[in-house]
Amino acid sequence: MKKVEAIIKPFKLDEVKDALSEVGVQGMTVTEVKGFGRTGGKKEVYRGSAYVVDFVPKVKVEVVCADDITHSVLDAIEKSAKTGRIGDGKVFVSSVDEVVRIRTGERGEEAI
Repeated sequence: MKKVEAIIKPFKLDEVKDALSEVGVQGMTVTEVKGFGRTGGKKEVYRGSAYVVDFVPKVKVEVVCADDITHSVLDAIEKSAKTGRIGDGKVFVSSVDEVVRIRTGERGEEAI
């Protein structure tokens, strides 16, 4: 099993959610996050004073999926979240050793 974490632009969330549903993802966790990458922050003016906004608002989507659909999940996220501009985000994939559904006690892929 794999855990796929995608940091995306907030306005792309609905497109990503729909694309993941089409490839068979049944559940996900979504968190509002802030961060910055290579571009750093951006300058803004507030009441006549210029300051740098270090952290840019993003959305983090987390999905745990079976190994055999991981590439489909990655492709769906990449295609639906892409704008072609700086700050589109990143996707991280890591291995998941065990999953337990608390309500039923199911383990492994059956618990996803």
